Amino acid sequence: MANIKSSQKKNRQRITREARNQARKSAMRTAVKKVRSALGKKDRVGAKAALGAAIQQLDRAASRGTVKRGTASRVVSRLVVAVNKAK
Repeated sequence: MANIKSSQKKNRQRITREARNQARKSAMRTAVKKVRSALGKKDRVGAKAALGAAIQQLDRAASRGTVKRGTASRVVSRLVVAVNKAK
């Protein structure tokens, strides 16, 4: 643990930020898994419904800096292609 006051404060901020980012990343991954799971079950309607939630989570994570914009964009693109391709 740091001895200097400003270092202690930065450490507290880091811990809070890490927890927040981890929660966002976890929610994002869960949303993506729901889409992939629905696709695996050949449930196109369920996949389309889950896709909306996944896109929202990915965009939120990207706008807040949890993941890079390009990473979120790539995942969204691949999910949309997979859902549109499903029959």
